Amino acid sequence: MLPTLAIVGRPNVGKSTLFNRLTKSRAALVADQPGLTRDRHYGLGRLGNRPFLIVDTGGFEPQAKDGIEHEMARQAEAAIAEADVLIFLVDGRAGLTPQDKLIAERLRRTGRRLHLVVNKAEGMNRDVVAAEFHEFGCGEPRVISSAHGDGVRELLDLVLADFPEEASDADAAAGPRVAVVGRPNVGKSTLINTLLGEERMIAFDMPGTTRDAIATPFEKNGKHYTLIDTAGLRRKGRVFETVEKFSVIKTLQAVEAANVVVLMVDASQDISDQDAHIAGFCIEAGRALVLAVNKWDAVDAYRRDQIKQNIQRKLNFLGFARTHTISALKGQGVASVLQSVDKAYVAAMVKLATPKLTRVLLDAVQKQAPPRHGNVRPKLRYAHQGGSNPPIVVIHGNALEHVPPAYERYLEHVFVETFKLQGTPLRIQFKSSKNPYVDKN
Repeated sequence: MLPTLAIVGRPNVGKSTLFNRLTKSRAALVADQPGLTRDRHYGLGRLGNRPFLIVDTGGFEPQAKDGIEHEMARQAEAAIAEADVLIFLVDGRAGLTPQDKLIAERLRRTGRRLHLVVNKAEGMNRDVVAAEFHEFGCGEPRVISSAHGDGVRELLDLVLADFPEEASDADAAAGPRVAVVGRPNVGKSTLINTLLGEERMIAFDMPGTTRDAIATPFEKNGKHYTLIDTAGLRRKGRVFETVEKFSVIKTLQAVEAANVVVLMVDASQDISDQDAHIAGFCIEAGRALVLAVNKWDAVDAYRRDQIKQNIQRKLNFLGFARTHTISALKGQGVASVLQSVDKAYVAAMVKLATPKLTRVLLDAVQKQAPPRHGNVRPKLRYAHQGGSNPPIVVIHGNALEHVPPAYERYLEHVFVETFKLQGTPLRIQFKSSKNPYVDKN
């Protein structure tokens, strides 16, 4: 098992900055605003050949009784419970605060390995910065600058010294990366919590609760997945806060990084242009896709017919994707969504042999030849695979620039049906051979 390190502290002490440095990424949102991180955020770090898991948490307010602060505190408590080591981060420039004292008392009671780390100490005398924090009784304060990297390597050496070195394949990607996307408050976090069997993501009755793209490893029936919860995407005109703009970017990056996207829509609301825009972006990114219509249990038969017609009208370009009606809260239909994710992933990552592709292409041409363009008829000679996720079929021949879109769609349909590629878009690229006589007199 990899050692798990949880970064805990009050808001705006630099937890996400330290997380990004330890994971050598920009996976956590960072901005000069308290309360930005809300869920547990997992990442893989490495010191030399020693991997470890690192957990970023939201600002910890142990005495919060309700609202989003209470939910954030619950997530921090969950991270504390599953961690091997706690990194208690404080702000060296702000000095000792009453809230830091409360957190220190809470962390000492856990009995877990605890390291008190004083951040934002760049350009300051380390001994002077650390002096006042001794009264916490959390051991020797370690002084660092997560933004500049000062003291971070030494901190990791100390933290990992108690754990034996062991080989691990945890960083080997196993199974599909699955991004769950959709408008705010459609039930994305609830779906992920249901799949995980625990309340890993904050599911709060307020749109926009999730701001970051949170990746979580998951295993079901011996299969491995990485589930990515994302921020709800509003229309551009309604994205006012800088933080929310970053959240949108994180969501789009999550789609780009995923193998399969689960697009969630709300059965109690009409399919909006924004739903169509999200679906369109997924297709542009070439991602395999599963459509999940959530809150199906909360609507009557009339409304169900309406939403089916709505999907047919506004999302008709998603004909390649499987559609499921579910209740994420009650777990109804969730297993079938995961089955479709498996099938879509297999289709997206399929390997197609050149001889078989060429044979299917020539059979299709024999059944229906491409139309003439003036005196020229495009000549399709052979095909090979040009990539996966999405599958790309490269067709070689002459005068292929004159192949019309309708004929390209015909070929797409033939390949999808022959190779059973439902669940993923397919792309065709045409490469014309140059006529050797064009430039000769």
